[in-house]
Amino acid sequence: MEMTFSLRRREIVDDQPMVIEVQDRWPALFFKEQIDAEFFRITNKMLLRTFRAAVDNYTPKLLRLYRARKAAFGKAMDDIMAKLDDETSDILRHRKDAALRGLPLFLREDPKELFKECLETDADDVALQGVAMGILYVREDCGPGTSARVQNIAVILEERVVLQDIPDTPTALAYLFGFLYALNISYPKALKYTFDTLQNVFMEVGPKCTQREMVRSRPEETSCAGAPQILVP
Repeated sequence: MEMTFSLRRREIVDDQPMVIEVQDRWPALFFKEQIDAEFFRITNKMLLRTFRAAVDNYTPKLLRLYRARKAAFGKAMDDIMAKLDDETSDILRHRKDAALRGLPLFLREDPKELFKECLETDADDVALQGVAMGILYVREDCGPGTSARVQNIAVILEERVVLQDIPDTPTALAYLFGFLYALNISYPKALKYTFDTLQNVFMEVGPKCTQREMVRSRPEETSCAGAPQILVP
């Protein structure tokens, strides 16, 4: 994959092929280790290592912001925080999940544009229909009155599952972000601020932040690479 990078990159950028065409032409690019490697070839940054470190850093600060201002974001943010409060095991995992699921809401975007859910018994074509990109949580169909556990997490691009059996939300979101770079796919307009924040703040690969996604460590700082205390909506 290293030796064919220039050829592959030129094809993807110049021809803008569909995802299915890239998958047929370069199937190895859709292996987990190759997504990480391709992102490094493009940006000189390690995808998973950088993203996970950023999630570890920003999760407690984001959750404090969500709690402090959750009244401004309605029932959706209340539900995210209430679900987190109800968890009694693997708390760190659930805190990271809540921080990332709440990010679109905090940036005044719709998290349903990014995070999708279906049951194991749902037909694949129905679950994927109309989904240009996103993260899919496949839940067990355990009947009413019980909590449906997540059985699988997958990345969707152009109504296709391109990666599955992902362990958690941070890893899934990192892989989705890596795919957008590797396949030269533009951010969806409905999630512009969410992905700009992931790019500029979490991954630190962008030139600067917009006003909405600005993260500052002290009031006098204007760089979006600083450790955050407040997100300016």
